[in-house]
Amino acid sequence: MNLNLLQIFVQVAETSNITEASKALFISQPAVSKAIKNLEAALGIQLFIRDKHKGVLLTGVGREILVLARQMKAIENNIYQIAGRENRLLGGKVTIASFPAATTNLLSKAIAIFRANYPLVRIELLEGVSDQIKQWVEDRTVELGIVASPFHSFEFERLQSDYMVAIVPSDHPLAKEPIIDLECYRDDVIFCKGGHEMAMTSILREYRIELGEGLTVQSAETLIRMVRNGLGIGLISNFTLSSVPHDLVVKEIRPGISRDIGIVAHSFGEISPAATQLISILLQVGLESGEELD
Repeated sequence: MNLNLLQIFVQVAETSNITEASKALFISQPAVSKAIKNLEAALGIQLFIRDKHKGVLLTGVGREILVLARQMKAIENNIYQIAGRENRLLGGKVTIASFPAATTNLLSKAIAIFRANYPLVRIELLEGVSDQIKQWVEDRTVELGIVASPFHSFEFERLQSDYMVAIVPSDHPLAKEPIIDLECYRDDVIFCKGGHEMAMTSILREYRIELGEGLTVQSAETLIRMVRNGLGIGLISNFTLSSVPHDLVVKEIRPGISRDIGIVAHSFGEISPAATQLISILLQVGLESGEELD
């Protein structure tokens, strides 16, 4: 299998555009088109559907082969990294995805430490929500992902425990209460999504609590503004809340809702040497961050 053809195939698949792929690869458009035709001829299948409006779109079998092509690129990357490690010149790249709070609280510090130790390794970062990141790991868009539990079928290392808290303004009647009971204030909750949805649904179902049709937001910043404006009681992950500045009062909730934050991969035995080193640093940063939050 010609790895150069696979590299061109992956670039076209990820851009859905021959022109953009040629620019990224620094080769001509005809050369990209010819490479795709040669690969399709060699495999005896159609990898793309050509659409005048949407560009080039993967066929069903093309999507399957894309996952394998990414895997082969990862293996090639590993080979060079292992060789570089033996020469004490670890290079290559690590692709990782993270949700914003984890990027702020964990990954930014870990990358700084990593770069100081391995300046020749390039890190590519994508940000999204946990479900997106799990899909990126599944289809090998990224090598590693930092996500909230559940971790499904992936291999994982737990970085930190997390739990939900309520936030209210300092002049709110509940600011002096030790714990906020969700059952008593089910119609006043503003919920910040952040990967806690499954854990929250499970716990509330167990306690037979059904929250009212309140407000649901995507970001901690939006939640904080709404709570400040007196629109309700904020419900947010303590880990996420710690990633943004605020002047609100943080309260425990009943029932307690918790989750884990971890780093996932298809197999830690298959990842690159550089990714292994990044995980080691992340585990240490996660331990220190957890002690600070406690």
